[in-house]
Amino acid sequence: MTGLYDHPMRQPAAESYWNTNVARHPGILRSVPDGCGDALDVGCGDGLLARKLAGRAKHVTGIDKSLDMIARARESAAGDPQLTFVEGDFLTAELPGAEYDLVCSVTTIHHMDFEAALVRMRELLRPGGTLVVVGLAREASVTEWAAFIAASPIVQITKMLHRARDPQGMPVTAPQMSYGQVRAAVRLLLPGVRYRRHLLRRYSLTWEKPAR
Repeated sequence: MTGLYDHPMRQPAAESYWNTNVARHPGILRSVPDGCGDALDVGCGDGLLARKLAGRAKHVTGIDKSLDMIARARESAAGDPQLTFVEGDFLTAELPGAEYDLVCSVTTIHHMDFEAALVRMRELLRPGGTLVVVGLAREASVTEWAAFIAASPIVQITKMLHRARDPQGMPVTAPQMSYGQVRAAVRLLLPGVRYRRHLLRRYSLTWEKPAR
């Protein structure tokens, strides 16, 4: 469980919480490139990850379709010039800056057209930039269901011990793609991608855009 208790200095204690999405934040923070200038958080929600990223990047942009979530993110940012929050559809919205050193997303891509979202994330990266996606998928094969059943007691105990909770009003939808479909799609779209399935019912993709 190393890293699950990490809380950034800029994060007020009253706003701290844990869930199986927040559990993946330390891994994303470790992937931030050295000297990161601009970072983009796709599906930023209440801005918790964006505020953590602001300790490692010069500027962070968060985007989310939920007006309520963006309002909370802006309120929590308290006018911090390092943070910009955009309300809109990631696939069509205009974003400040054309290229980012880091693009990340946590359990958001299954709310969108998977291929279109991944292509746009890829295109928004600067050459040499890093893409990190944490996602949800559904079980389809016998192997996937066996992994789900084996992990379920650990997931429930971990949630109970950490008093897991989600931000109120966070949009929720069930994933349509299976783990196998995700793995096959990303290998075509992101050659050399590092795919990993995590114990707490998440997968992660890490990819570095080739330098020109």
